[in-house]
Amino acid sequence: MTDTTMPKPPDGGILPAQAIRRLIEAGAILPASPVAPGQVQPASIDLRLGDIAYRVRASFLPGPGEDVTRKLRELTLHVFDLAEGAVLETGCVYVVPLLEALALPGDVSAAANPKSSTGRLDVFTRVIADGVDAFDTVPRGYKGRLYAEICPQTFPVVVRRGSYLSQLRFRTGDPTESDDTLRALHAAQRLVAGGVEDIAGGIALSVDLGGAGGGLVGYRAKRHTGLVDVDKPGVCAIADYWERIEHHGQTRLILDPDQFYILASKEAVHVPPTHAAEMMPFNPLVGEFRVHYAGFMDPGFGHAAAGGDGARVVLEVRSHKVPFVLEDGQVIGRLVYERMTEVPDVLYGAGLHSNYQAQGLKLSKHFR
Repeated sequence: MTDTTMPKPPDGGILPAQAIRRLIEAGAILPASPVAPGQVQPASIDLRLGDIAYRVRASFLPGPGEDVTRKLRELTLHVFDLAEGAVLETGCVYVVPLLEALALPGDVSAAANPKSSTGRLDVFTRVIADGVDAFDTVPRGYKGRLYAEICPQTFPVVVRRGSYLSQLRFRTGDPTESDDTLRALHAAQRLVAGGVEDIAGGIALSVDLGGAGGGLVGYRAKRHTGLVDVDKPGVCAIADYWERIEHHGQTRLILDPDQFYILASKEAVHVPPTHAAEMMPFNPLVGEFRVHYAGFMDPGFGHAAAGGDGARVVLEVRSHKVPFVLEDGQVIGRLVYERMTEVPDVLYGAGLHSNYQAQGLKLSKHFR
């Protein structure tokens, strides 16, 4: 039986669900309306869209000493209400104030990431904070509002007040594990299985193009489709939005520029309760393509006791300026593990009705 007891490390870690709830109680997280059931995840909190959206001319960062509202006054094309739902068109940039604001302690910082379902819809989403010159980054001790920048790339989407597109993870110190520690953890807990076992700056993940899933190796998104309502799972027919990519003896795939693909890793991944993980989204040294938008993986992902037993990583792939050849088994990214300050009181998949536990190649929850 796996021992999940773990004392708080002296140099910090990722805050678990119970610590996030304590931040809410202490007023370090300031929701404009009560926190919804299930909003606090094992190692993150889901962020909710607010009441209005701003269609802006271009993406921006406020930079030191600047606030987002001043930039919005300069760049807004029009403003519209989200109370009854609204369509966000592909290729357009929107900024939406979030319902969650922060008043963080001096030793707590945060990082944001799209939710898994957001990434699988190819909705490019980043969080902006006042006075901060990097996306998805909230410095230690930050006090202020948060905003979502949203740019649908492939499908037009319907969103409304309270929709979840992003999540926020809190940390103290530097919780990243060294390669030596990661090797020891892998030896004890079997973090990856079924592909390469390459640990150097994280654990390497490779792409599965061999047709292990019954001949299906992935999906290519169709263009000019209907809407996807981000709050309505299981209502979109797969064939209306996606083309199947079948294995026909070849073990390579040519990525067309600016086309969106859903693929899967060869490796089945395990994130034990003592750790959280994050997939690094882009490395120009391995090719001009992006392999993952929604990088956070919670404690318990692929964990047998939480209803998984290894889960493959779904890859949200987009080639940039040129066609690019992916080969079966090619390393396409690395998984970084970070220690928790304490084991979460709830794990991914264990009683949370998590959509992607024990997954193989899987589209977002919106498709049937």
